[in-house]
Amino acid sequence: MQNLKELNIIYRHWPAKRPRAVLLLVHGLGAHSARWEFLALFFARRNISSYAIELKGFGQTRERPRGHIASFNIYYEDIIRLAEVIKRENPGAKMFLLGESLGGLICFILAGLYPDNFSGQILISPAFRNAMKFPPSAYLTLLTFFLIDQKKMVKVPFAAADCTSDKEYQEVMRDNPDELRAMSLKMILNTLLEQLKVPRLAKRLTLPSLFLIPGKDTMIDENVSRRIFNSLKLGDKTKIEYPEMLHALSIELGREKVFRDIFSWLSSRL
Repeated sequence: MQNLKELNIIYRHWPAKRPRAVLLLVHGLGAHSARWEFLALFFARRNISSYAIELKGFGQTRERPRGHIASFNIYYEDIIRLAEVIKRENPGAKMFLLGESLGGLICFILAGLYPDNFSGQILISPAFRNAMKFPPSAYLTLLTFFLIDQKKMVKVPFAAADCTSDKEYQEVMRDNPDELRAMSLKMILNTLLEQLKVPRLAKRLTLPSLFLIPGKDTMIDENVSRRIFNSLKLGDKTKIEYPEMLHALSIELGREKVFRDIFSWLSSRL
C-alpha cells in the first residue's frame, strides 16, 4: 500500500516494466483496493500499469466511521490528485478510468466533469441504480435518524456470493476485515444524489467508453446501465454483456475473458 501523506490518499500500485498505458482503478461500495489484484496483475504482464485508490471510509483508510463520506466531492478531489501523481510518474502515457459498481458511478461522473484528464473510461456493473432489497427497518432508520445523526449506519444486504461464484474468493472476502457491509445514512443520500446526475452527464460525455454488464446482477439494475449506454451521443462507445456472470466481474469466475475484452478495447485506443 502506498501513502501520499501530504494528500491523505492511500493506493496500491502494480507497475508494468514498460507501461503503454495506465489504469486508475476505483473500487465499489464495501470493497477495497486489494480486490483489483487479479485484474492489475493481468495488465501488468501486458505492459499496462495500475493505480488503485482506497476510497475514504473503506479498506485501510483511517476515516471513521467506515462506510461514511460527507460528500462525493472528496472522492473526486482525491482521484484527480492521484491522477496528477500518475501523470508525473508516467509522462506521455494514456490514462484510463476503470471503476466497478459504485466505482463505476464515480468514474462516470468524473469522465463527465473532467474529460481532459483521461483518455477513456471502463465501467464494470456501474451503480446507476440499486437493485438490492433493503429490509423495512432500513427505511425506518433512514426516516427516523436522518436529521438527527447522518452517520447512523445501515447494513447493506449483500454477501460474497452476490459478488462472485468463485467459492475460494468468497472465503477470501469473508475472512478479510477490509470488507464492509454497512453504509451511513449520509452515504446513502450522497449515492442517490450522484445517481441523479447520470442522465444529464450522459448527454455531454465525450470520452471513449466501455460498458461491461453481467447478466446475473442482484446488486445493480443492469437495465439502467443499458439505457444510459444507449443514451450516449458519443461515437466511441462499446457495450459487452456477460449473461452468466455475477456482479463483480473483476473477481468472478471467467474474469480472464473480461480482462481480455478490456485489453482488446484498450489496445485499439493506444
